[in-house]
Amino acid sequence: MEFSSRVCETPGCNQVAKLQCPTCVKLSIQGSYFCSQDCFKSNWKSHKVLHKIAQGSGTSDKNGYDPWPYHKFTGNLRPWPQTPRREVPVHIGLPDYAIHKHGIPLSEQDYKRSGLITVLNDDEKEGLRVACKLGREVLDEAARVIDVGVTTDEIDRIVHEACVERECYPSPLNYYEFPRSCCTSVNEVICHGIPDLRPLANGDICNVDVTVFHRGYHGDLNETFLLGEVSEHAKKLVQVTWECLDKAIKIVKPGEKYREIGNVIQRHAQAHGYSVVRSYCGHGIHRLFHTAPSIPHYAKNKAVGVMKPGHSFTIEPMISQGSWRDELWPDKWTAVTIDGLLSAQFEHTLLVTDTGCEILTARNPPTPYFLDQNV
Repeated sequence: MEFSSRVCETPGCNQVAKLQCPTCVKLSIQGSYFCSQDCFKSNWKSHKVLHKIAQGSGTSDKNGYDPWPYHKFTGNLRPWPQTPRREVPVHIGLPDYAIHKHGIPLSEQDYKRSGLITVLNDDEKEGLRVACKLGREVLDEAARVIDVGVTTDEIDRIVHEACVERECYPSPLNYYEFPRSCCTSVNEVICHGIPDLRPLANGDICNVDVTVFHRGYHGDLNETFLLGEVSEHAKKLVQVTWECLDKAIKIVKPGEKYREIGNVIQRHAQAHGYSVVRSYCGHGIHRLFHTAPSIPHYAKNKAVGVMKPGHSFTIEPMISQGSWRDELWPDKWTAVTIDGLLSAQFEHTLLVTDTGCEILTARNPPTPYFLDQNV
């Protein structure tokens, strides 16, 4: 992203950022751009926390921030402070939950009662294609900046600004009160990690999950990235997770049962000694963020339905080194492996065609970013 396109970090300001905090420059903290001295000064109380963390803790998870002193963590990752919620300009079209007090998607709840799988018409297909294309562009922006030393909050800022530049609403923001514009799931976090001020460390793996809402349609995708010198066992987990998604996509065609997706994924994951998370599944997506069909990623599931042309949905397997079981942090969002071992994930939004499927969120070239990292 060019410097001229940066937006002031003051919530609700949305002016072009012209100034960068000089202390952040010295401490190699990414981001920290403001439009004026007045905005910088008004944010000083919360902003200076960044400096204390960088000076005192480096990339360690021992940052002195302890919101849940009695919680027993399953792994080494810890929560870090979060910056204020980012605002979306008034001209951006909003999903219903964006303005609901508790972020409840009423349209989803109304439709869920029917259990029907929507068959998209030509205009709806095109609306979904556009949203998915823009979602891919937004994830590509995050991929350009993710690196050792970059905070997941900075990733969230990049995602948020990239959405706004494309006249998209970042779908996760305020969805059932989720506080950020994307999910960043590091190491033992399976999914729904909340971006914060922890700098990514050498050897981390980090999943970035992006969904955009554009002119009435959601486009959803994610990838797992390797940070610095990643262990061979972590690389293998990420590789196999991608293969699970790839193999599942290859069976998508009219007449295939949705329950078969989980059989394909678990067969491949178990062949390499990994487990498949059961608490979270793929989902229908179009004008609704999450809707029918539900698509479990594990074998012998009871998913209902048969694929038909015009169906649109995600496949997003979460594959873990150890147990498939998970637990939630007290923030009620961050899902982690119960044994603290690593978990990885990849996701695409798909549209069933007359002969197979269209990968609406595909990258060009059609390979994940981790394969560019000499794995």
